[in-house]
This record gives sequence, C-alpha cells and structure tokens, in this order.
Amino acid sequence: MVQADRLYVGWRYAQVHQDPGPPPSEPEPVRPEGGRAAYAATGRLSADHLTGRPLRVIAAGGGLFALLILLCAILGVLPWAFAGTGLVACAVVLGITGTPLWRSQQNARARIEAEAALAERERVAREKERAALARAHEDARREWERKQSAYEAQREWYPVAVPPGVDRVDVVGGTLAGWTAAVTTMGAARLAVGARVTVIDLSEGAVARDLLGVAAQRGDDPLVWVLPGDLPRLDATRGLAPEALADVLSLVVSAGEEEGGTRDLSFDNSILERILEVLGPDATIPRVTAALRVLAQVGDPRDDLRRGLLTDEELARVASLFGRDATDRIVIKRAWALEAQLRKLERLAAEPVRLPPSRLHVISMDRRAGVLTNRVLGTYVATALTHRVREAPPSGRWDHTLFLTGAEKLRGDVLDRLIDACEATGTGLVLMYRSITAHVRERLGRRGHAAVGFMRLGNTEDARVAAEHIGAGPPLLVAEITDVVGENLTDPSDGYASTVAFARRRGDGLTDPAWTPLPGPAADDSVLVEQISTATSWGRSLLGTPGGKQRHRELVVEPAQLQELPPTAMVFTHAGGSGRRTLLVDANPGIITLPTAHTMEFEEYLREQQALPEDETEDEDED
Repeated sequence: MVQADRLYVGWRYAQVHQDPGPPPSEPEPVRPEGGRAAYAATGRLSADHLTGRPLRVIAAGGGLFALLILLCAILGVLPWAFAGTGLVACAVVLGITGTPLWRSQQNARARIEAEAALAERERVAREKERAALARAHEDARREWERKQSAYEAQREWYPVAVPPGVDRVDVVGGTLAGWTAAVTTMGAARLAVGARVTVIDLSEGAVARDLLGVAAQRGDDPLVWVLPGDLPRLDATRGLAPEALADVLSLVVSAGEEEGGTRDLSFDNSILERILEVLGPDATIPRVTAALRVLAQVGDPRDDLRRGLLTDEELARVASLFGRDATDRIVIKRAWALEAQLRKLERLAAEPVRLPPSRLHVISMDRRAGVLTNRVLGTYVATALTHRVREAPPSGRWDHTLFLTGAEKLRGDVLDRLIDACEATGTGLVLMYRSITAHVRERLGRRGHAAVGFMRLGNTEDARVAAEHIGAGPPLLVAEITDVVGENLTDPSDGYASTVAFARRRGDGLTDPAWTPLPGPAADDSVLVEQISTATSWGRSLLGTPGGKQRHRELVVEPAQLQELPPTAMVFTHAGGSGRRTLLVDANPGIITLPTAHTMEFEEYLREQQALPEDETEDEDED
C-alpha cells in the first residue's frame, strides 16, 4: 500500500459497485386462455342449435306423422295406397329438413375441431411464454446475485495520497482529536517505509501521542523534548555557522512582535553577527546574552566576568563594536530587546546528553510555560530546523517529513523560510493551522505545489473562506464510521512524557547522532495493522467493527456544513493538470484495521479493474 515517495493523508469512502436493491420479483403467472376458447366454441354450438330448432321440430313432426300413418296402415285404419302416399310425403319432408341439419352438424363439428386446434396452439404458446419468463427471471436472479455478491464483497475504504509533485500539505481547522488522527495516519505511513519524521508540536495538545505509540512498537525509539523543561538537552543549532545562528536568533527576538512592522531584522542580525564574531566558535546563548547586556548597559559586566561568560578581552571588544556611538539609543534599545527575549534560551544545551539515532523526533511546548515563551521557543525550533534542512544532504521526496502543528502561532516570514527550505530539498512539510488568520490565508495552498485539507472550522468566517477556496462541486460522501467514531473520542488531555530528560550526559566534542540524518529508507512492507490496532485509541475504537456495508450521507460544501464536520473528516483538495480534485477523507488511522480497507487508491483500483477480463474482475471482487 505505502509508496516511499507519497504522503497518505487518510481514507476515502467509495463504492465501485452500487447497491442492486431488492431481488427481482417472481413473474406473474400466465392466465390460462384455453377455457375462454372452449367457452366461445360452446357458445357457437348453442347458437347453431337454436338456429336449427325449427328444422328439427319439422323433421321430428314428419317422422312422428310417418310412424302414425304406418301404424294406421298396419292396423287397417288407412288403406295402404293412401298410407304409401303419406309416407312418401313424410319422406320428402324429412329429406328437405334433414339435409340442412346434417350439414349444420358437420359444420359445427368442423368448428369444434378448429377451436380445439386453436386452443392447443394457444396452450403451446403460453407454455413457451411461461418458460421464457421463467428463464428471464432466472437470468435476472443470477445477475442480481452477482451484483449483490460484488456489492457485499467490495472494499469501501481506499487510501488517499498526495499526488506526485506535491511537497506540502496545509491542514486548516480541526479539533485536537482530529489532529491526533491525522498526524498518526500520515506519520505512521512515513515511518512504515523507513522515512524520518519530525513533529514540532505548538498545539499544546500532544497530538503526536498515538504516533509515538506506533513508533515505540516498531522499535524506533522516538525522541521527545518537552520545552522549556528540556532546553538543557536541546541544541538544534549545534554546528551552525555564525551567520545562520545570527539569523535564527534575530527571528527568535521578532517572535513577540507584529509582522509587517517598521523594524528591519537586518539590524538585529548585524548586531548578533558582530557579537558572534567576537565570541568565536564556542558562543553559547548565555555568552551572547552577556555580550548584549554590555551593549545595552544592563547590570554590572563584572558579574558576567566572574561567571566566566566573558573574558576581559571579549568585554572590551564588545563595548567597542560600535565605536563611540555604542551608547546610541537605537543600539541600546535593540540590544535590550535582544537580551530580554534570548534570556528565555539561556538554558539551551546546558546539559548535552548522549542520544541514539531515531527516525521520530517530537519537540513540544508545555502549556504551563506561557504564550510568549512558547512562541519564542517555537520560533527558535522552527528556524533552527529550517537551517538544518537547508544543510542536509539531498534525499528522496518525503524521505524526511516535517509536521508543524499550531503553525498559525509563528510569523509569516518564519513560515516562508521553512516552506522554501523544504521545497528546495525535497523535505515533505505538513503545516497544521487551527484558524485562518490573515497571514495564514495569504499562504494557504500557495508558495509551491501544495494540497489543502479542511477539517472542522471553528467560526463562520473561517468556514466561509474555506468554502470559497474549495469551490462548488458535487456532494461528498460521509460514511457512518466517520460520523460516529470520531465523536466518541475526546481531545487528548495528557501531555508528552520526555524521553531525553534522563538521558546520559555526554562530554564535549562528541557528535549528537540524534540530529544526524539516517541512511535511506529501511526495508518495510507496510504499516502493520496490529500496531495501529493496539497502539492507538483509534485502532482500539474500531476493534470488532463488522465488515458489513456502511450507511452514508451526502455533504454539500458550504460554510454551515464545514463547521459541522466530524472530527476526523477532512475535505482534501488540490489543483492539477486535469483540474481541481476534491475528496472527503477520513483521517482515522484505525480504518486500516477494517476488512473493507483496500491497499490501492480508488483511481488506481478502477484502472486495474478496467484492464482485467470480466471473469477475473468478478474473482477480484469476491476476494
């Protein structure tokens, strides 16, 4: 199922074979027609009988009269001459009336035989019609059984991957539970092919918790930093050039300021570059803040000399960096601001630890640290990783996948740098925004080839913007599982447990393998169903789900509907050469455990079925 160069965002509910409906009804019995023909023949005989009654009366009278004359002649009442004349007359009468009666009988008998032949032909025709109806019903029944079997046996869930060439996915809206599902589905698929996954979690909701469970079962030994508590064990800027480090720190300082202000970041960058040049390659954040205090004329520099943060020579050089104008108001103001923000990073890398190589890194923020502190720390991590991505050796597309959740908390220029770095190096990037702020809307689906997924939107304005972005289209199908399962799971409330808090300290000069790129993708077949079903709440929630057909409903893309999306539902859309493609995707990772989950994408499966002969298609459906 999983391809190494693709990102799988969820599952699509679709039916190749439609419900055939009720079985064909039994054919109506053919009404016998023979009785009607016999009745018609009897009626005609009765009419003939009534028509010939006068002749029969005359003939009968003639016969009786002849018998009477004969009897009278025998008894001697009449003479034989006279009796003979009477008998001749009676014979003439009988001849005149008998001939038509005989002909009438012959004609009646002929009509009866014709009617009988017609009735027999009608009976044979009815039998043929009855047999044809029975055969047609049997054929219809077999066809219905074939369609019903294909309908019952078909898979209904198909994986959805970003199309080739897409290097970024923007996910907008959603609950923390929905984000947990999406991160687990996308991240587990990447780990399954041996890719590296980094999660910068600014959501303060532990949305990568289930992904950590999957990675642990795979034996990947994930590394988790919870900031600011783990700052002493984190140094994402280790080994960066002074220019890159100055760039990182100047952006960190801007984290608490409004984007688009009049201040030029290059001025802060210039101050930091000069300080780093003075401090040399062993510059640490405490040494940088000590030098900034000298420029800002804050405190007594002798305290920093006693703590060993600065030497006398470094103190003198920093104090003279800007010559006699070092006391200029602008320099003092910016040095003061730089020192105030960078003090939050003074514990950075104070306790370097020995960390094993790992394919999964999670760097999260502790919600108890405060909004501004977390924003500063998030900016530091995002900017530092931007430089690490730029300096990493080339790799395959999506071999390193970076998730940034709560990305709306970072400034637009920080996001732009990260997007550019990932696009240039083939690093896959997933940006997850809780809301559509002004700077998010400017970048949604732009800057590179990006796909967009809309989850449940929090307010009417965000829903309106999302509906405009998606555009009009046919209704989308929402399966019963999508409607029911997500609502039964609550947002994650527990935070992360740090895995580096008790790591063994290492001496100076040792490299940190945790940030060293691993070799190419390890051999792996797929995301194991057992790992999803046992390591995630999503998989456990679907255990025992019957394999029967799912009921579904239609969803029309409009603001009100987007505000009522199920937690794991995502309207996934992207533009390609053949136009815009819009799907309703379920990000629930537990769907992989269902017996109706397929290993191919829907379009790929359709192409394969069209290329197969009909008999093989039926066998495939039964499988």
